[in-house]
Amino acid sequence: MTSEQHLAPFRMPDRLFAELAAGGGSAAAVAFLERAERARRLLLLRTLLDHLDALPTPLTPAAEAWRVLKEAAEKSPEPVEHLLLAPATGGWISHMLRRVRGTATGPPLWAEAGHLCALALSASLHAGTEATLDVPLTSGRLPLPGLGMVGLPDAREGLAVGRATTAGGELTVTGPGRTTGSVRVTCHPLTQRADAEGGTWLALRTLSHTGPDGTAPFTVVLEDLDPYRDLDDHLPPARLDADEAQEWQRLFGEAARILARPGTPGPGRVDPAMIRAIVPFGRTAASPPPPPFVQVSASSGDSFGGMLIVRPASALALAETLVHELQHSKLAALLHLFPLLEDDRAERYYAPWRTDPRHLTGLLHGAYAFTGVAGFWRDRLAGAEEGEEAERAAYFFALRRLQSRLAVRTLLTSGRLTVQGRALVSGLARTLDGWLREPVPHAALTRARTAAALHRTEWRLRNVDPAVEIPSDGPRFRTDRAVWPDVRTHSFATRPVVPRTADEHLAAGDAAAALARYAGQLAADPAEPHALAGWIVARAVLDPGRETRRMLARPELLQPLPSG
Repeated sequence: MTSEQHLAPFRMPDRLFAELAAGGGSAAAVAFLERAERARRLLLLRTLLDHLDALPTPLTPAAEAWRVLKEAAEKSPEPVEHLLLAPATGGWISHMLRRVRGTATGPPLWAEAGHLCALALSASLHAGTEATLDVPLTSGRLPLPGLGMVGLPDAREGLAVGRATTAGGELTVTGPGRTTGSVRVTCHPLTQRADAEGGTWLALRTLSHTGPDGTAPFTVVLEDLDPYRDLDDHLPPARLDADEAQEWQRLFGEAARILARPGTPGPGRVDPAMIRAIVPFGRTAASPPPPPFVQVSASSGDSFGGMLIVRPASALALAETLVHELQHSKLAALLHLFPLLEDDRAERYYAPWRTDPRHLTGLLHGAYAFTGVAGFWRDRLAGAEEGEEAERAAYFFALRRLQSRLAVRTLLTSGRLTVQGRALVSGLARTLDGWLREPVPHAALTRARTAAALHRTEWRLRNVDPAVEIPSDGPRFRTDRAVWPDVRTHSFATRPVVPRTADEHLAAGDAAAALARYAGQLAADPAEPHALAGWIVARAVLDPGRETRRMLARPELLQPLPSG
């Protein structure tokens, strides 16, 4: 791989675009996106190198680090290619371009630019070449992308300049000591897989899985060390303890088995081997116990195949999140190839899975991701036995197909889709329309429709200003709106056996009992959005006439005007 190579224009075959537009994508379609991301990565890297050439630095100049990396690539192309296309490397390149353009902040620019030296060292170790580079050390730590991290004992605190040499797969790092003199460590990153030598070497963690048919195992990076594993900001290492790493392996193995159900490629069908890295977020120890569902997950268009996830207790929840985030990666890659929409970035659109208004690009991402999630639950429903497992799968399939179709309708009527964007969103619409005709058990379908109506109603009560007539470009929003908890999406997944609260009565199908309890809550606070949303939806269930349809369309008109 060289920065000078000439790249032919990319032309996506119609059949691959059609697969992706339907919400799915075969291995060939995903491989095409990866090739396109590779070309983009190289172009961005070339742009970054042009900026770094003139950057004053106490480290080895960027041109020399790039020479070391190219030499390694010529000798050992495959591992160096893998290194440069890793999600964290993409995060670093894009972060650095934002730094040089003044739209991001972080440590001193020369130190962040020095990450190129760390990439060159990793490449040199893989290729067995010799190199000597001056590198940035943070309290004696030197992350090596794709390999792990060196830690010098008794090193000076804070940012310092060290020297690293490689020869035949051996690495020696020298840096200033805590008081006087220097400290030094020698290790063998390619073969030293476990923590050793008093913690001076921390190896990269991976998650592995072998397919049910005995196919060769694959590994996914469990990235807790690389400073560019986050979506943008520079992060210190957050090493998982052994028990937490073991829990990640157990859950990932179970999630991969869930996703390995045979069948033709389609929305919700994900080969876990397509995932390049998982960044554990928010916890480094197995205690306290994690929540049953994924509370936070995210991905970035700069880091194809990477995803940040707060570990849940449930393998099923992890599998659903892997599908969700890989959908985001695929759409981000498509957005790098095609102008799909004209977005003024105004946050004015209702997204059925969010509590805040979204801009059009965010709505498109949500529609694409949740179409995949709907397909995931469709597969779970097809393979489920009778009981709670089937009931939960039916509910989430019904809910996510309905919510995704609503978002797709908004996109199609926005007037802001390009030709390619309309083709993509129309493909999603065809998938979802077919699914909406598929039978779902009545009780689960009713709860899903009720939960969807509750979410939209409460969203409008909490966000939309009732004092302003809705203009053509969308509603105007309250000045006192704030983040609110969506507690109903998951609580309506199963039918309560012994309902007690108003929500539980509504989920159980007893709208009259729910209405009475909501009315009791509203007697104390007539404008409380959660109870008012429940009252409006329960009333609509009992009396689905014109008046209640108007209340569902503009529920905010039942509230007093916001103060201020």
